[in-house]
Amino acid sequence: MPLLFLGSIGFKELIVIAFIVLLLFGTRLPTMMRNLGKGVTSFKKGLKEGANEDDAGEAGDGDEKKS
Repeated sequence: MPLLFLGSIGFKELIVIAFIVLLLFGTRLPTMMRNLGKGVTSFKKGLKEGANEDDAGEAGDGDEKKS
């Protein structure tokens, strides 16, 4: 299934695009990927902490009176 905005892109075109990306971002690419990994890790950690807070909040709701 071809992507709508790319049309039918072949293997040769992907190699050319990858080569151009490496030329443009070659020296910064490892740093960019490292920062991306740190961001994903931080996001997952935030999701876990948010889920733990929600669970703790639901357990504490039974003690409060609702009007």
